Amino acid sequence: MMTASSPVSTFQHSNLTLGQRIDWPLLCLWFVLLSVGLIMVTSASISFSAASKFTHNDAWYFAKRHTAYLIMGLALATFVVAIPISIWEKYAAHFLIFTLFLLLIVLIPGIGHRVNGSRRWLNLGFIMVQASEIAKVCAIIFFASFFSRRYHELHFGWQGFLKPLMLLGVFVFLLLLEPDFGSSVVLTVTVISMMFIAGVRIWHFLLLIIIAAAGMASVAIFSPYRMQRLVTYLDPWADPLNGGYQLTQSLIGFGRGEWTGLGLGNSLQKLFFLPEAHTDFIFAIIAEEFGLLGAVVMVGLFAALVVRIIMVAKNNLARGKVFAALATFGVAILFSFQVFVNIGVSSGLLPTKGLTLPFISYGGSSLLICCMLMAFVLRAQWEVAGLNGAEALAPQQSNTTKRKAVVL
Repeated sequence: MMTASSPVSTFQHSNLTLGQRIDWPLLCLWFVLLSVGLIMVTSASISFSAASKFTHNDAWYFAKRHTAYLIMGLALATFVVAIPISIWEKYAAHFLIFTLFLLLIVLIPGIGHRVNGSRRWLNLGFIMVQASEIAKVCAIIFFASFFSRRYHELHFGWQGFLKPLMLLGVFVFLLLLEPDFGSSVVLTVTVISMMFIAGVRIWHFLLLIIIAAAGMASVAIFSPYRMQRLVTYLDPWADPLNGGYQLTQSLIGFGRGEWTGLGLGNSLQKLFFLPEAHTDFIFAIIAEEFGLLGAVVMVGLFAALVVRIIMVAKNNLARGKVFAALATFGVAILFSFQVFVNIGVSSGLLPTKGLTLPFISYGGSSLLICCMLMAFVLRAQWEVAGLNGAEALAPQQSNTTKRKAVVL
């Protein structure tokens, strides 16, 4: 005698094909940004590489390394996309411990590698890994897990509000010891935004914003070199050959680009005028070579990517997958805020701060982590699409079972 089969409840039973589960617009936006990044790093660095003894006068030095990082990033993404979201949630606490360990050992002389006065890198031999980039990923995973499990505490009591605040304070404190003010601001904004989406009380949220703003302002004010950056930012043309040099050269690049730009490869600012042309200030080179129209297109690509990621978060939240929704939303905030800061700095909207432009700037750690985060988002969408397909198939299987039972 046959018994009625249970309804389909997992994505493994979905009737959707692999191609139907993939978010193709999201994937295409990602690959377009990666392609633009490879082209622009090559264009912005070729003159500097050809004349630098550090690169052994190899004009394609940074282009080759960026290509290698890109291949490694795609390989890492392939690995990450194969990991179920439940695994990330299960081991969220381990990511917290791992992050704190990295942020501590990078401060130890002889282990942490110092560049431009900041001890932020770990030398693994074949690649220099920035500990703060790994901390961003681990923080998103841990806090998404914490907020999804502690909704009642977060919404109704002080304990659920103070615990993540204290943990965030530890993260920020260790980042400031490197020092890495930019990453600490990005991480703070990301976690606070996740708390808001998770359901923290409005007045708790406002209090948190006040505390965070006061803390960041005090750090900037009481650090002489950061205070100097703020003063220079207000009027970079007052000292165009010293403190305001980088920003004024960036603004000159924006001005030269006008509406349609000078054309790919025709930037003048990258010819030893603009420091960090292929890293933190690469958007100024984009504006110079492609003009205002090209800059607007770039902003549009990033906006479309962030909106698509938020849609993935919304789909997961609608299906009750709170952890995946919060983590995916955290990725969207991380990307959007980092893009805002990078473009704001290069255009003079914000004080000078070293943050890479996701997928575009040269930087191995940043590119690897961004690819990893995109793979996580694609996996989240893949799983929720499977659930939707399974629901569509379940009624059909239930009706088939009933018909067989009647025949028997």
